[in-house]
Amino acid sequence: ASGHIGHAYLFTGSRGTGKTSCSKIIAKAVNCPNQHDGNPCGVCNICRGIDDGSILDVTEIDAASNNGVDSIRQLREEANFTPAVTRYRVYIIDETHMLSVGAFNALLKIMEEPPEHVIFILATTEVHKIPATILSRCQRFDFRRISPSVIAKQVLFVCEQEGIQIDEDAAQLIARLSEGGMRDALSLLDVCRSSARTNAEEHTEHITVQHVRSSAGLAVSDSLFRIADAVLQQDVPTILQEVEQMFLNSIDFEKMCVQLISHYRGLMMAKSLKDPSDFV
Repeated sequence: ASGHIGHAYLFTGSRGTGKTSCSKIIAKAVNCPNQHDGNPCGVCNICRGIDDGSILDVTEIDAASNNGVDSIRQLREEANFTPAVTRYRVYIIDETHMLSVGAFNALLKIMEEPPEHVIFILATTEVHKIPATILSRCQRFDFRRISPSVIAKQVLFVCEQEGIQIDEDAAQLIARLSEGGMRDALSLLDVCRSSARTNAEEHTEHITVQHVRSSAGLAVSDSLFRIADAVLQQDVPTILQEVEQMFLNSIDFEKMCVQLISHYRGLMMAKSLKDPSDFV
């Protein structure tokens, strides 16, 4: 909004929290001819072109597959040319921590004296792997995990827009399983939609907690309670029977262990707090 635009930004945070999406929004904001209070209009040719990838002045590079020095040298050569249709050339480098040492050195060379028309946006989930020489030349923004309540609300909104019936507790379970990542939540929602029974009369899917559990390979809550009770009673045969039943039901044992830890944590919170609802 003020026109003070940096030449290099670093977005860091856990997966699915919007780093790449925000990078594209910034690319639109600095180039949109109709921006209002720093926000892009979203409907002009430049905004639509950046969304569909037809504006070549905005380049997204996946460092996981283009991590060599040659890729960054090519970027340096292109960066010297003025933009064709936009005000700024924007380079979005995703998974920046995957760049090789040589590639980082090549990137550092252009970040030391960047052309006036170039903006770099680096996105990474592992900021500790970025060299200090690169970090010192970037404005750093840390993306936090999205709260389960916000994710659940968005899942309900998406289902409403898509004509999908979903129980509220199913949306809340999806939100908890996504661990703060909106992308993971929407991916799990797609899987649940595929497995949901189709209503023959209304032609709409109805997603329940059971669909979410089966799609995510989760153990059933009753089994966790039975295992916890059996551990308390030192009833080994019952524990082995429950584990065998989970095996026959194709339960993911790694997720089951995580669930069991979470289950014990929930029991501890319920025992220790007057109102454990915010913690369980």
